[in-house]
Amino acid sequence: MSLAVAASATLHTAVVPCPLGDVRVAISAAGLCAVSLGTTDDAWRADLRRRFPRTTLADGQGTHRAWADAVAALIETPGRDFALPLDIRGTAFQQRVWAVLRTIPAGQTLSYGEVARRLDAPRATRAVAQACGANPLAVVIPCHRVIASDGRLTGYRWGLERKRALLLREGAQPRA
Repeated sequence: MSLAVAASATLHTAVVPCPLGDVRVAISAAGLCAVSLGTTDDAWRADLRRRFPRTTLADGQGTHRAWADAVAALIETPGRDFALPLDIRGTAFQQRVWAVLRTIPAGQTLSYGEVARRLDAPRATRAVAQACGANPLAVVIPCHRVIASDGRLTGYRWGLERKRALLLREGAQPRA
């Protein structure tokens, strides 16, 4: 999905290492708009160009590294407050799903069906899963806390091993 932004918009990018692979962030004038885990630089830049086609990518390592550090800190200390401004772009339904995900406490999980029920859309389980897959802000929007109804780990844009590792760091007991 391509996201509308001003023709002259600039995204500042920064990267920091963490135990689960590099944390890469992109920051717009409005706030944090993209976070990725373990992605190569080339793949990250290609994804940003696809999602934000009318923007310029600028190295923000010197000026925005603290943003990437803040995301990495969420991995190190799950459940901590995250006070940086967010520029969350998606459809109205995705926005609703992501808002519910942000209410799931560290160490707890919900099934896709439970998220759908919280949205008063109990038949939207598949749409919830698609919204989780489209999550632009790894860890900040904790889609890793959404699992199958039988407790199994299913799909995670940044890999099931990372999903398992994130949940274990939070004290959850994910099934295989």
